[in-house]
Amino acid sequence: SIARNSPAARYLSERNLTPRDYNSYGSRRGNDAVMARGTFANIRLVNKLVSKTGPRTLHIPSNEEMDVFDCADRYREDGTPLVLIAGKDYGSGSSRDWAAKGPLLLGIKAVIAESYERIHRSNLVGMGIIPLQFLPGQNAETLNLNGREVYNISIPESGLKPGQKIQVEADGVVFDTIVRFDTEVDITYYRNGGILNYMIRKMFA
Repeated sequence: SIARNSPAARYLSERNLTPRDYNSYGSRRGNDAVMARGTFANIRLVNKLVSKTGPRTLHIPSNEEMDVFDCADRYREDGTPLVLIAGKDYGSGSSRDWAAKGPLLLGIKAVIAESYERIHRSNLVGMGIIPLQFLPGQNAETLNLNGREVYNISIPESGLKPGQKIQVEADGVVFDTIVRFDTEVDITYYRNGGILNYMIRKMFA
């Protein structure tokens, strides 16, 4: 269900809906405004930028803790693209389509994870989000990454190959990752900003 103190609830309340009519995110899958606000809205979410579980994060420039959507909105207003740092089997679970659509709407441009759920990796590519994977034996902890860093990801303008090593720099920490574009088609989707943009351009080419 949609929590009464959530960004999605505020959005629905502003449109004169009462709490009894909020229903669930599943019932509102066709409403991108609600679903964007519901991205990462899991009470068991563990975000190491904050001390409590749930859909909260830290707006680093202000050091203010807030809902994930509100924080992403601030970064969008500032023109700051976002990187998500994750652990193993990132993206596993239900609602896999919105698990990729939501991050896109929040302004996430790349994910760096230890591993990916198979379908979710493909969905990220379809949304134009770069899936990077830590090298074996490495993760955020071993590299002393805490999520407060500024990340620079060096994607070559040409000659990109499936599974290629991609260098990442995070506040002086330099490490290699594997780009999880597993096929040439994945690279084509990425170069076009996702599968939808690719299909539109193909139709009008």
